[in-house]
Amino acid sequence: MKKPAWVVDKERAKRAAANETVWLFGLHAVRDALQNPARTKLRLLVTKNAADKLADAIAASGMEPELQDARKFAAPIDPDSVHQGAALEVKPLDWGRFEDVCAAGRGAPVVVLLDRVTDPHNVGAILRSAEVFGARAVIAPRHHSAPETGALAKTASGALERQPYLRVTNLAEAMESLKRMGFQLLGLDGEADLTLAEGIAAAGTRPVGLVMGAEGPGLREKTRETCDALVRIPYPGGFGSLNVSNAAAVSLYAATLTR
Repeated sequence: MKKPAWVVDKERAKRAAANETVWLFGLHAVRDALQNPARTKLRLLVTKNAADKLADAIAASGMEPELQDARKFAAPIDPDSVHQGAALEVKPLDWGRFEDVCAAGRGAPVVVLLDRVTDPHNVGAILRSAEVFGARAVIAPRHHSAPETGALAKTASGALERQPYLRVTNLAEAMESLKRMGFQLLGLDGEADLTLAEGIAAAGTRPVGLVMGAEGPGLREKTRETCDALVRIPYPGGFGSLNVSNAAAVSLYAATLTR
């Protein structure tokens, strides 16, 4: 009996995910990945200078580095990437069940949800802020979001190894799950009546989900409708606006002050 097309597509996607690898680059990102026992590490390419700087991390990882000529660095990464003589091929991290991480994970009962934020530098910066302020997770849709890449890891400055980055099939469904867990979802919208501080105060002791949209289009209609409230960051200067990574940092600071 021939399998239905959706079953074939699902199996194909599962095989592709199992074979997926990521090349991390840069001394900081590579060092943190080498030191992460949860990270499956496949190949390490380093120049002599980088190998000396990473000697302790390489020894602890048990990996056998492949020495490279600094002028002919062979890692399959963008030639313009600032790799600092170090690149590491890895498997994407598996943080486990979405519900477990968000409901009972480490850190403050705060999560960040990203709606179509595709720039890896913005997502990397948000992961770094989420780690600094002790958020439980950063959540994004599997499609139309920044995947785990070397550029994202470098911008995250090590946070990718420690801060759960959960990519879900459907963002609205994930939001509904969070609401069932007791989360109050606050969508950032520059035209909202409520301020961020007022929204957080109204949430009381409930865990909070901060929902951020892409710069320009902002939150999609379905995402806006699924939020419990829309809030804005007031700008006393009266002009301009924060980019999404800066807005996330401000929101995380405000949300974790009382949690």
